[in-house]
Amino acid sequence: ILVDIPGIYSLMANSLEEEVARDFICFGNPDATVIVADATCLERNLNLVLQTLEITGNGIVCVNLLDEAKSKKINIDLRELSKQLGVPVVGTCARERKGLDELMDEVYNLTIKKSKKADYIIKYDKPIEDAIALLEPSIKEFIGDFSSRWIALKLLDGDKTLIRSISRYLNIDILNKTEIVIKLQLAREALLSAGIDNNLFRDKVVSRIVIKAEEISNKVVSYENEKYNLRDRKIDKILASKGYGIPIMLALLGFIFWLTIIGANYPSQLISNGLFWFEDKISNFFIYINAPQWLKGLLVDGMYRTLAWVVSVMLPPMAIFFPLFSLLEDFGYLPRIAFNLDNFFKKACAHGKQALTMCMGFGCNAAGVVGCRIIDSPRERLIAIITNVFVPCNGRFPTLITTISIFFAGYFSLPFRSLASAFILIIIIVLSVIMTLLLSKILSKTILKGLPSSFTLELPPYRKPQIRKVITRSLFDRTIFVLGRAIIVAAPAGLIIWSMANIYFNDISLLSHCASFLNPLAQLIGLDGYILMAFILGFPANEIVIPIIIMSYMSTGSIMQLDNLYQLSLLLNNNGWTWLTAVCFIVFTLMHWPCGTTFLTIKKETQSMKWTIVSFLVPTLTGVIICFIITTIVRFLD
Repeated sequence: ILVDIPGIYSLMANSLEEEVARDFICFGNPDATVIVADATCLERNLNLVLQTLEITGNGIVCVNLLDEAKSKKINIDLRELSKQLGVPVVGTCARERKGLDELMDEVYNLTIKKSKKADYIIKYDKPIEDAIALLEPSIKEFIGDFSSRWIALKLLDGDKTLIRSISRYLNIDILNKTEIVIKLQLAREALLSAGIDNNLFRDKVVSRIVIKAEEISNKVVSYENEKYNLRDRKIDKILASKGYGIPIMLALLGFIFWLTIIGANYPSQLISNGLFWFEDKISNFFIYINAPQWLKGLLVDGMYRTLAWVVSVMLPPMAIFFPLFSLLEDFGYLPRIAFNLDNFFKKACAHGKQALTMCMGFGCNAAGVVGCRIIDSPRERLIAIITNVFVPCNGRFPTLITTISIFFAGYFSLPFRSLASAFILIIIIVLSVIMTLLLSKILSKTILKGLPSSFTLELPPYRKPQIRKVITRSLFDRTIFVLGRAIIVAAPAGLIIWSMANIYFNDISLLSHCASFLNPLAQLIGLDGYILMAFILGFPANEIVIPIIIMSYMSTGSIMQLDNLYQLSLLLNNNGWTWLTAVCFIVFTLMHWPCGTTFLTIKKETQSMKWTIVSFLVPTLTGVIICFIITTIVRFLD
């Protein structure tokens, strides 16, 4: 069995992922432990290598990214590194599958021989070595050779997480052993007499590991070009600077949104034409077999048309956005986004990695929720999941752009309308980010109290993206995955929408009855009953909100679209829409319950109906309150 433990930079157990990795290496009794190091920054990675080899002698060091090291003219003597560490060392280039066979051969040899080597010993200052020598024999007496030297070191460090892990995995309450407690007390007193308290003890241990890593690195690594990373540092001075970092980030994300919206128009229309052409063929088939009108309406006008609309509107934007997003990830820019926004999320008592999941939510909130797995703290993961819906996904962009174009961009002269629309959209996106931070802060001070956890953020070197692999991975892992869930939710919703629009009581459709019932509440938040009903029926997919509004106003009985924005503008204005309606519509589009796909994803990720309901209520109540405040102020001033 091959176990992939969390990617970390230390085993000091400063985070949950470090604790999990440490416990598995120490108590999981692995036959072999492969430690992957980056060839372009070997000295930094040697800290983790040395810490791991202190725990287990069954280590194999995999020095990856040798191709990048070669391009930067960094030379690594793998044979000397193996000699220095006392374990096998294999060089690889995993992206090109070079060296992987040799690595597996070393793993095979180590697991077959099952000959455990001695743990790597780092010599610390004499007072620390004396303290270890005093404590280690007593530990060996109870746990044998189970990394006794390293456990002695961690007990002297006062590592409470290790004490819990020893109790959990070895069923030994080590601090109840009188001999160990006495020796531990004597060892600490000896350290204090040498002027070494707990804080200084840890500093000396860490410093010695760092110095040892530097010593080994100096022996095995040589640089033909000492300024190999100068280009990356110059780029980071701009992309990760306080002055330019965020404006550049907004401009870049704005460009991606613009490219997604513009690029999706033609393929979306093409897919729509194809799917609706096929709808005509299905309709003709139902007519040919003399199927009842209600059955044709239910299956074709209801279920199929809703599915066709969802696929034609969702697929092209996702097929553009996710590859672009993945290219930024492969290029190395996404960690810079997290770096730029980390301070804001820290002030909101949220995790810095939430910046990445939030950006992913712009493509699809369901994908953003799944992406929250990268956050280790359960509390901070829940905050990220609950607030992810505040950023507009690709399904909401067409609704936002349509509303902006009709009610606000028209005030500008023709050459500047598209620019004005883009500028207003950026303002809306910034508002969504502000609301994400604000609600994260509120949640962290109320139902999800706690302090933001620390995490190590690596700023990787800028790399040339592997375009083919990136596009393939993003299409199958994200686009098709999310679209599949959307189809599962949209199919039954289409049946419900058609039924409500075609079942009549007293010559009034069930949809109109429901809209009339909701109208008083809708008026309070600047909308009308049909708009609110469209949001409710649009629960399966945000893409169908505008088509449902058109269907309701025109009493057509099935989802439809108009030929141009002018016709839609006339329809909305004739049904009482004003600029206030448009503003509240935009706000509620930003802040209401998650779509059906995201709702199911939240349930799956949290494994809790309670938090799924909270994820439904938080954005909805926020949207209702803000729309109510806007409506009340405007009507009072009017």
